[in-house]
Amino acid sequence: MKQLFTLLFGLVALVGRSQNLTVLDQQTRRPLENAEVRTRSTALLTNKAGQIPITDTLQSFTIRLAGYEPVQTTWAHLRRQGYTVLLTEKSLQIDEVVVSASRIAQPQSQVAQPVRVIGRNDIRFLNQPTTADLLQQSGQVLVQKSQLGGGSPILRGFEANKVLLVVDGVRMNNAIYRGGHLQNILTVDNSMLEKAEVALGPGSVQYGSDALGGVIYLQTLTPKAGMAPQGNAFARYSTALEEKTIHADHSFGTGRWAFATSITGSDFGDLRQGNNRPASMGSLGLRPLYAGRENNTDVQLPNPDPNKQTPSGYKQIDLLQKVLFQPSDRSSHLLNVQYSTSTDIPRYDRLTEVDNQGKLRHAQWYYGPQDRLLTAYTFTRKLKRGIADNLQVIAAYQTIAESRHNRRFGNNTLQHRLEQLGVWTLNADLQKRVSPTHDFRYGLEATYNDVRSTAYGENILSGMTISLDTRYPNGGSNTQSLAAYLSGTVDVSARSSFSYGARYSQNRLFARFTDKTFFPFPFDDVTQRNGALTGSLGWVTRLPGNWRLAASVASGYRVPNVDDLAKVFESVAGTLIVPNPGLKPERTYNIDAGLQKSFGNVFTLETEGFYTLYNQAITARPGTLNGQPTVLYNGRTSRVVSQANAQRAYLYGFSTRLTAQFTNTLSAYGNISYTYGRIKTDTTDYPLDHIPPVFGQAGLRWQQKQFRAEANVLFNGTKQLKDYNLVGEDNIVYATPQGMPGWYTINLRSSYQVSRLLQVQVNLENVLDRNYRVFASGISGPGRNLSATLRFTW
Repeated sequence: MKQLFTLLFGLVALVGRSQNLTVLDQQTRRPLENAEVRTRSTALLTNKAGQIPITDTLQSFTIRLAGYEPVQTTWAHLRRQGYTVLLTEKSLQIDEVVVSASRIAQPQSQVAQPVRVIGRNDIRFLNQPTTADLLQQSGQVLVQKSQLGGGSPILRGFEANKVLLVVDGVRMNNAIYRGGHLQNILTVDNSMLEKAEVALGPGSVQYGSDALGGVIYLQTLTPKAGMAPQGNAFARYSTALEEKTIHADHSFGTGRWAFATSITGSDFGDLRQGNNRPASMGSLGLRPLYAGRENNTDVQLPNPDPNKQTPSGYKQIDLLQKVLFQPSDRSSHLLNVQYSTSTDIPRYDRLTEVDNQGKLRHAQWYYGPQDRLLTAYTFTRKLKRGIADNLQVIAAYQTIAESRHNRRFGNNTLQHRLEQLGVWTLNADLQKRVSPTHDFRYGLEATYNDVRSTAYGENILSGMTISLDTRYPNGGSNTQSLAAYLSGTVDVSARSSFSYGARYSQNRLFARFTDKTFFPFPFDDVTQRNGALTGSLGWVTRLPGNWRLAASVASGYRVPNVDDLAKVFESVAGTLIVPNPGLKPERTYNIDAGLQKSFGNVFTLETEGFYTLYNQAITARPGTLNGQPTVLYNGRTSRVVSQANAQRAYLYGFSTRLTAQFTNTLSAYGNISYTYGRIKTDTTDYPLDHIPPVFGQAGLRWQQKQFRAEANVLFNGTKQLKDYNLVGEDNIVYATPQGMPGWYTINLRSSYQVSRLLQVQVNLENVLDRNYRVFASGISGPGRNLSATLRFTW
């Protein structure tokens, strides 16, 4: 009885001395769930509120969470800190979990393929208007722009339909992604992203066609059953583009249900370029005149501010709604609906073109509203036994509307060309742990694209309409694919792992030409079938002395789409592009090698190099129609051209990153990327288009309690004229006589957490107001830009 009394007394005393420990993110003050609190004998995880009960009998603690610097503390220190621990994000997160490399969550340290990750906190801190700007300002990706409402990422010298965009596991690339420059990434709002991953090199085994340069994987807000209500809202204004953006998102969960909602509205004015113009820029980008309309006549109006790129502004709205139902711990159902729309977007580069007399060529040139609606259903299931341990099925439908509208200066006929797409995708991914050291993955993918194209001309005075040739087959076109893949990772030892993968895809394209008024072809339709096999091997080893070595070989492919094979139009006066049913997939063969070395707890160096062979590259070549090299079209003799697998090329390059964590509050970083590409010829190798100049970023970060600040330099090297491809997509018409001058911008960013709910952010980008233009772009970069944001978090 005495012993029982002593035990009860001890328990009461222990409870009396217990206290809740709270673990928070140092910068945002948000609770951190699943942080490990470890003592010598126990290890517990914090709950959704970031809390865990502790007692003063535990003298010391170590708190760890992936992506954060570990903290060691004592009970006495905790008491002085109010039983609260603040964790600081790591400047380099090599233990980040990524999905872009294998379609499932996998520690980055085990992935042979180079992957860049922009996390949620960094997305908020960068605080950019669009996802294209987010990638550019990250310093990891070069982004081409033809207009303010755009952004075409370049990965390892590949761009547009050779870079795969994926959102929440659903491929965005469709049958009319062209080979020039694309602005479709604009339709994914960066304010609703949890993270963005950039996987460099071929990703065809996991994702199929188009992933030649790499994969940009965008993960949006994900609700969790039982999660506490949380949200984020902000209002932002920036000066260089007169941006006004408001955003709100909210997520919460019950026992079995969870919901996530996001809405963003943006209003962008005309973009002002930098006033500090280097001599090497000459007059490039100055806008002394723009097209106007007076008394039903086109006129050239003087621009009061030649640095204001008029017209370039537009508006955009983005919506997201996710609903999760989790009937048990083993299965879940997720409905994912996303919608993005914009106003008309001026095609700024075309609006600046002038003829030999200095007269504007176009009075109007704009893209119609860029509409994207995604509806996706995701089913996940943990299986007890059988062919897999985990199953995920994603069924998605996207409807996409885009259009082009242009009118020559002095001509009253406004040409309208409209495209409507329906895109169905189905993915089934399975994972099986074959043994404690062997993880096996396999799956199926099916896609179907339906393309409808219409066109007409409108007299802006009388309203009368006339027929026009459509951009794509007027009888409709479609593409289908069915693919199977397998991949796996084997832990060869405690320090080394080996990965492998293979994929086979069967593809079909069909296009019908019903109205041949403008194009009198001898055929009514075009059908193409082809298959593609691809594979990959990878090796990762971790050596003593904090070394990590990685190497991989992989092949990639891109299947010709409707834009390649069935686009029929007069590209320039006297040149008619016609279909080539014999077009085959483009292919790449890639070698990657990289190393990572940590020097104590301060410096970390990462570097990787690659070499890519690019075969059967699609390019325009002279062709025939009815056996003739020319045809009479629109009253003139036109040369016949068709797309062909006529090029062989090679690319190589490297990227290097260095990070330094001097103290818990001060860190530095720097990265640089270089790519070289050439087309093989019988004589001298010729520059491959889309090859960026050397680019990178370097900066300092300081974080102290609620305050975070960063100063960085974003830079591009010179793209010399001799390195331009004169017949490709390098847009030499928008360069100086020497090419594109190198440039740099100095950028300052800061945030202050006023309270648990309120944060103030102030950015000053391009501090020196330098005038610059990204290679191949048709619009100059922003001048000095002051951005102010009020952010509310709950």
